[in-house]
Amino acid sequence: MSMRAAVVRSFDHPPRYEIYDTPEPVGPDEMLVDVLAAGLHPRVRTGASGRHYTSTGALPMIPGIDGVGRLPDGQQVYFVTSDDTCGSMAERAVVDLRRTVPLPENVDVIKVAAAMNPAMSAWVALRRRVPLRPGQSVLVLGATGNAGAMAVQVAKRLGAGRVVGAGRDPGRLAGLPALGADEVVALSGDPAGSATRLATAAAEVDIVIDYLWGEPASTAIMALLKARADRSRAMDWIQIGAVAGPTIELPSVALRSANLRLQGNGQGAVSPEGYLAELPSLVDEIDAGTLQVNARPVPLADVEAAWRAPEVPGLRTVLIP
Repeated sequence: MSMRAAVVRSFDHPPRYEIYDTPEPVGPDEMLVDVLAAGLHPRVRTGASGRHYTSTGALPMIPGIDGVGRLPDGQQVYFVTSDDTCGSMAERAVVDLRRTVPLPENVDVIKVAAAMNPAMSAWVALRRRVPLRPGQSVLVLGATGNAGAMAVQVAKRLGAGRVVGAGRDPGRLAGLPALGADEVVALSGDPAGSATRLATAAAEVDIVIDYLWGEPASTAIMALLKARADRSRAMDWIQIGAVAGPTIELPSVALRSANLRLQGNGQGAVSPEGYLAELPSLVDEIDAGTLQVNARPVPLADVEAAWRAPEVPGLRTVLIP
């Protein structure tokens, strides 16, 4: 039995639309679903290039880490894939029923496929890694990216008293107040000027959600701590993305002279069970429209062109078999 799928045969080339063998369920909890939608997330791109830290390097592979599918009984589910070589960008996929979330009837499957991945990082971070207490303040570093803009919405929805969004794209920055940001900071021009603006706006925040890492994080950490009125008051730094670089240089004094608590949020930092426990409530938020998402549906047959197309800020591509 065969199906159509996006297939990666070389980490140096985008996936191609091909005929591929339909996967078969193996364990008692596995089932074959008809895929309805699969998001083309940055995490999918790094996996399909062999650069993600969970990559096994095995080829060929079908990319896609999650999606919306229909079970044989007609129930629609959001699912997270459990195999990095047989993902969701295909007509059919094998899912582990323990890694699925039933979806409400008449849910917008495009919106769910587009929003779950970018929203999940902040949602789990603020509910599992550092549970947000009502009224606390949050800085989102990298707020002009898709996941960062979603994090602004998530923080506000979970009860943050004040949210500061920091990023480079002036157009996206201007739109953050409509998503819940109380103040925005431009990370552009002279690095010293960016540091000063960050310190002025966010020195007293309780939690930082960081999608940048690299040099911007190094600079931001020192700027915020130096301007903090009471350095013994905890600042929780949650590292999620590394758009600006995989490493930072951090003086040891940053950890000795302040109550800075560094941790990450991702695969491994939170168990699969922990992630899955948070997903039903996130589905409810997306279905209710409390989290804004902009999606662009593209036929799976056009996967190679979609892969090569420049990413549009604020727009998530969703492939439709």
